[in-house]
Amino acid sequence: MRTRLRNIYLRLEASFWFIPALMACAAIAMAYAATALDRALPHEALAHHWWRYQGDPDGARTVLSVIASSMITVAGVVFSITIVVLTLASSQFGSRLIRNFMHVRANQIVLGIFVATFIYCLLVLRTVNAMEGKIFVPGLAVSGAFLMALLSLSVLIYFIHSVSESIQAQHIISRVRRDLDKAVQRIFPEKIGEEENASSGAERRDYVVPTTCDREACFVKAGCSGYLQTIDHEALMQVAVEENLLIHLACRPGHFITKGSALVTVWPGTKVDEVLSRKINAVFEMGPERTLAQDVEYAISQLVEIAVRALSPGINDPFTAITCIDWLGAMLCQLSHRKLPASHRYDKHNRLRVVIGKSVTFEGLVDAAFNMIRQNAQANAAVSIHLLETLATIAAQTRKTDHRAALLRHATMVAKGCRAGLAEDNDRKDLERRYAAIAKVLEDQSASSG
Repeated sequence: MRTRLRNIYLRLEASFWFIPALMACAAIAMAYAATALDRALPHEALAHHWWRYQGDPDGARTVLSVIASSMITVAGVVFSITIVVLTLASSQFGSRLIRNFMHVRANQIVLGIFVATFIYCLLVLRTVNAMEGKIFVPGLAVSGAFLMALLSLSVLIYFIHSVSESIQAQHIISRVRRDLDKAVQRIFPEKIGEEENASSGAERRDYVVPTTCDREACFVKAGCSGYLQTIDHEALMQVAVEENLLIHLACRPGHFITKGSALVTVWPGTKVDEVLSRKINAVFEMGPERTLAQDVEYAISQLVEIAVRALSPGINDPFTAITCIDWLGAMLCQLSHRKLPASHRYDKHNRLRVVIGKSVTFEGLVDAAFNMIRQNAQANAAVSIHLLETLATIAAQTRKTDHRAALLRHATMVAKGCRAGLAEDNDRKDLERRYAAIAKVLEDQSASSG
């Protein structure tokens, strides 16, 4: 349930309507509260306060009408500017980054303030009464409209500043990097289920994968097509314990699932029925696109897309690519010190319940981060050399053998690809020196760990 609620929260955060809608509702409540307060308080009590509107009904109508018409006009301009920025960003940095612009909280608040001011003025305007014997001018509410107009003018200036910043490459990369850091912290908790080394080997050996699993297992088919966005691991473990099952997952968040394809494999297969299939399908959240909820490779691919587009002949911006490599390297340095989720999950009685067939690995994350950049930078000496330097930085912080092997494999591919791609001998010599440096770092790490 928490996984589903978190996914709903991320969707609302990425929507452009949620905060403006909340602020519009708040404006409705403020308008009714202000006019009610004007009716409740005696006119003489506030008649001599300078900040309270003291004009006649015609003046109040004029003021409210001008503010309302101005606000709806400015809101249209703000919306138009936002669309232009999104168009520029999608053409230069990729359409997948539009989500990053849409969930910028400041832009949502700016649009929400303009809409809220417009609605507030309309609702207050309808309460102004000039009939003989029933004259009513909500002075407090009109004064509130003045304050909201001043606030709207202030946020308009801020919005212009924010838009000018949001189309800069460094600002976009920084925003994507923050999303990546949040994804890493959220996706790699300390423990999911019980880890493999939580108990002694003797306790674990009694609960290995049954030898009859291949013959007696049965598939649970996916009920719909789409990208797998989240898996509620706690709910999946609960289903496995309640039904006394062993569940094997052959997919992970980010994979595309086709309706009717095998979602999980369940042992014993005799327990698979329509009810169990619905319970297991409810654990998996599908959608039309990948999200950052549990898919760290999607967060990585956003930085990779910026770097690859920067290396294209049409843009030719190696500095942006180098900045992306720096942040990808920082992320991998962070992950090299974290324990990735175990592929085998046990219940509290040390029974094997869930097996992750395609779990996230450090090698896979390195591939996702550097493969496409390496392939597009073979003729670019500066980017290739910086890529080797970043690999050396990561290698200096890792202590695991499989991590070192993955980094050395990538360094070898970078050096091999650039030997043919670089025409200048000095560039190739610089590349070989960087490759020798990372090889020495990995050799020293192996010697110290051995």
